[in-house]
Amino acid sequence: MIAFVFPGQGAQQVGMGRALADRFPECLETFDQADAALGMSISRLCFEGPAERLMLTEHAQPALVAVSTAAARALMARGVQPTLLAGHSLGEYSAHVAAGTLAFADAMRTVRNRGRYMQEAVPVGDGAMAAVLGLDAELVAQACDETACGQIVSPANLNAPGQTVIAGVRAAVERAGARAKELGARRIVSLAVSAPFHCALMQPAADRLAPDLHGLVVSDPTVPVVANLDAEPKRDGAASLAALVGQVTAPVQWERVVRRLASEGVDTYVEVGPGSVLSGLIRKIVRGARVLSVSDPEGVDSAVSMLGS
Repeated sequence: MIAFVFPGQGAQQVGMGRALADRFPECLETFDQADAALGMSISRLCFEGPAERLMLTEHAQPALVAVSTAAARALMARGVQPTLLAGHSLGEYSAHVAAGTLAFADAMRTVRNRGRYMQEAVPVGDGAMAAVLGLDAELVAQACDETACGQIVSPANLNAPGQTVIAGVRAAVERAGARAKELGARRIVSLAVSAPFHCALMQPAADRLAPDLHGLVVSDPTVPVVANLDAEPKRDGAASLAALVGQVTAPVQWERVVRRLASEGVDTYVEVGPGSVLSGLIRKIVRGARVLSVSDPEGVDSAVSMLGS
């Protein structure tokens, strides 16, 4: 059983998608549709940069959805069909495009707004995120609780055993990181992010995003999407939208998502889009899983050779 999994913000890189557009007509069409939806050349930003513009949250988010959608369409056009879908944070939107829950153009406009709302929710520099490595998630949560001192800090991404990202007010994140080290964390890595995602500081963004999402015409997913919010497969449009709103302020339950995919019978995970971060996490969560990364024509060819019907 095959699951497509889609990467989130941070996977973007200049040059992504260009080879797909050059090789596959459906990928070129995807980028044309993306440009039309946004009224700007997001394709040129993907293909040529500059990096500093591509890295802006309001550009990075639609750029990643465009590239991931292009790669997914190339796979599905050649007979590689997923039984389940999931995405890390932003990647959940790519999953819902693949599932037909969201129209591609609507998703592109929505994630551009999502990026703006998340960026504007907290003044630049006030928030922070850090990866806590080598410590159980329960102890990471304990470190946050013990050092909050009335400020917001909490687990934001529960990515894999021994890998939890925390987010919140900068000073509180620093205190929680120090306490996590005392509790046995091997390492604390500050992340170069523009805002503290997936924590209560993002509530203003969730409040602005909700009416945008609920104003869209949505369909029930043709393939269930396992949500970041609760690791449950979403099979109708209303539940899908509720999960997308909820994930703005809630932690990404990625380890639970992957374990749910495995419990549903998935044995092959195809990371669809730039990078291979999710592939590495999946290998830590499900020992012996077959994992493929597809971000270019060679990746498409390899996946089709192995999995195509």
